[in-house]
Amino acid sequence: MKKIPVFLDTDIGSDIDDTWALALLLKSPELKLEFALSATGDVHYRAKIIAKMLETAGSVDTVVGIGDRVKTGSERLSPILHKRQAAWVEDYRLENYPGPVREDGVEALVEQIMRAKETPKLLCIGPLSNIRRALELEPRIAPKCDFIGMHGSVRLGYHGSPTPSREYNVVFDPIATREVFSAPWKSALITPLDTCGYITLYGPDYQRLLAGKDPVGKAVVENFRNWRHEETAHWETHSSLLCDAVAAYLAFDESLVNIETLPIFVTDEGDTKIDPLRGKNLRVAASWNNLRAFETLLVDRLTGSL
Repeated sequence: MKKIPVFLDTDIGSDIDDTWALALLLKSPELKLEFALSATGDVHYRAKIIAKMLETAGSVDTVVGIGDRVKTGSERLSPILHKRQAAWVEDYRLENYPGPVREDGVEALVEQIMRAKETPKLLCIGPLSNIRRALELEPRIAPKCDFIGMHGSVRLGYHGSPTPSREYNVVFDPIATREVFSAPWKSALITPLDTCGYITLYGPDYQRLLAGKDPVGKAVVENFRNWRHEETAHWETHSSLLCDAVAAYLAFDESLVNIETLPIFVTDEGDTKIDPLRGKNLRVAASWNNLRAFETLLVDRLTGSL
């Protein structure tokens, strides 16, 4: 099977859903993760999680890039809030990662895209500050990539609210989001909260994951247990929101969602609105036609069953 090349931009190490998404990428035979770039905040801490996950999966030919260190709001207030997975990489040394590590991660991303012989999927599951700078360095990367992002809230908000929310990845840097959305990508697809903002695993599927023996799935569970420590809910009963895993799924298949082409405009406040006058036409995963199948696929892959 010919694999689809994927370049990942992620703020892994804050919300746990990035870790689920990375695991799904690594367990999807349709994909080849070529490059993984850490985004915002303590980018070396984030890169350590990426690298250890790659080693766990045996994917050490993937390039690890160190992205731009842009401080997050909660990091300024309380740095520990965004390092709940630190225990998992406490003894891990990034310089011991067997594959390539690039300190100039954004520049390296541009180089990799410009050298790509096939159209890569540029999968972005964090704020878009890195990608904005990459476009400033080399605007020609856009027509060479299929952009996929976990961004925004069009008709539904968090937890299926009928009122759209200001979604974190957009609110962190609305100007970057607007500029990246407006770039001339070969194709551009987003999963907003409408399809990803309410997905939580419960019941037999979740218990199957907890009991799984696959090394990548076990790494997800261990990270989630560490991340969940300060929360009131128990990690043994259900997952947290799995927003970014939907974007990872869209890198290899779209058959379980309903896609609409909508003119999306990002306001200075971080709203993502349907705006025919100012919006850029994006493909939007607007709803599910088989959410249950996605949940089963996710667990099957992270347990090594598929």
